Amino acid sequence: MLKVFLVEDETVIREGLRDRIPWEQYGYRFVGEAADGEVALPLIRKTRPDVLITDIKMPFMDGLSLSRIVREEFPKTKILIISGYDDFEYAREAISIGVDQYILKPVTRMSLRKVLQELKEKIEAEQEQEDFQSKLANEMHEYEQFSIRHFFEQVLEGELCVTEIYDEAAKWSLDLSASCYNLLFLYVQQEKENGSEREMNTFVHLQEEILQYFLRFPQYILFRWNVNCYGVLVKCDAEEMEDYTQRAIAQIQMNCESQNANADWYVVVGTPVERLSMLKECYDRVNHYGAYRFLYPQMHVLSEETLKSYLPAQDDTRIAEVDATKMSPEIISEFLAKGSSKEVYNFVESYLQSISEVIHSVIFRDYVVLNIRFTAIAFMERNGVTKEEFLAHIGKYGTNVHVQQDEVFEYFLSILQTAIDLRDEQNTNLSSKTLKKALAYIDEHYTSENLSLGTVACEVQVGANYLSSVFSQNMQKTFTEYISEKRMEKAKKLLKSTELPTSEIAAQVGYKDPHYFSFVFKKTQGCSPREYRSSI
Repeated sequence: MLKVFLVEDETVIREGLRDRIPWEQYGYRFVGEAADGEVALPLIRKTRPDVLITDIKMPFMDGLSLSRIVREEFPKTKILIISGYDDFEYAREAISIGVDQYILKPVTRMSLRKVLQELKEKIEAEQEQEDFQSKLANEMHEYEQFSIRHFFEQVLEGELCVTEIYDEAAKWSLDLSASCYNLLFLYVQQEKENGSEREMNTFVHLQEEILQYFLRFPQYILFRWNVNCYGVLVKCDAEEMEDYTQRAIAQIQMNCESQNANADWYVVVGTPVERLSMLKECYDRVNHYGAYRFLYPQMHVLSEETLKSYLPAQDDTRIAEVDATKMSPEIISEFLAKGSSKEVYNFVESYLQSISEVIHSVIFRDYVVLNIRFTAIAFMERNGVTKEEFLAHIGKYGTNVHVQQDEVFEYFLSILQTAIDLRDEQNTNLSSKTLKKALAYIDEHYTSENLSLGTVACEVQVGANYLSSVFSQNMQKTFTEYISEKRMEKAKKLLKSTELPTSEIAAQVGYKDPHYFSFVFKKTQGCSPREYRSSI
């Protein structure tokens, strides 16, 4: 309900309006009254009404002065002036300062009801437009983030030459000019997956604090990498690189180690490079260093420098001094629970490198092989896959537990890759029913401008965060990307087969604003709707 506040110096009129008007029937809640503007102002600041009804002529502070202050402090508040016939000049001045409605005394229930209804419709229309503009801004920002993420994927995978990098960066107003570059990858997730609402809010606030820090400095370019990971491109002069890198690490550490942070976090730091074309090498190192977070969970900053003392010397063959914690089953279990298929190779490489001093020994090699085998079997059984099913998928290593030194890497890789694939398959099976219902609902309603992640989640009776995670993991794209693809395909068909104007096509595929439709079309298809139609 909308809140209404009344200011009137005549007690009989004020009490009559307060007590005889059925405010709730009109969609309002009466939140306060005052006899003049001076008394009313602090109450208005406290209650923040949607509608202010005020007389013009009042002692101490008249309605014009009050309206002027309220209009400045609360521009969204609608002001209704009550005036007598002889106050016309005052009324004209009131209208000139932004009063929304004007009503003559004596005030009847019918006249007030009509004006209140008009104000209510105006407020609701403005709120709807504001919500739409907010949604529009959020979606445009989301599209930009998707495009920037895709751009960095291409850069770090070495798919673009230097000229293409600068051309693409210019599209997003990214200034990449510098004499030195480095990469930071930040993994942040909640320690407790099913924490309380308060813990969730604390974690979200923590993320926002960290991200806002990087957005304040032009030397950092922040981009989303995946659900739990952000990337930061550090760009500056070579002599400043160490300073900016350490400042970033210190800020992350300060935020994540703060009281009640409830965060499981790691920062992976690359090795600085001098050219944009060398960022792939930097990224490869980051990938390699990142795998060590499963081996050394107590180490939150992973870099060439911090890992140096943890890597075994190549000539160290003293088995008696082997650190048994490096072969803990928990390390493998943790990776099987949280690692991804893309990380398997680097994890295996890092794990075996950390225990390279024992691999040459047949006894210890057999121990390592069995350790890997039994841990993976136990993990699979906890996830509903029997030992027999798991071993059958492994192939030749399903029955062979005695491997040569040069086979350990392949053996470990085969075991973990199979386990991860089966885990993902199980997760897919568990969520497929939910996803199938969601996709069916989307297929039926994707042209509705009111379709959102929240409405679909409500329809399939799951949380929005869960649906978002299931959707991105199984579809390899976000909810918004999927909706946009379907809308763009329908739009292209309409552009090909009809002469409908762009604005009507936009409405038919779910976009209220034709300008935003054109923006999305150009970003996803590489040309405007008009250019697409002309090219047919």
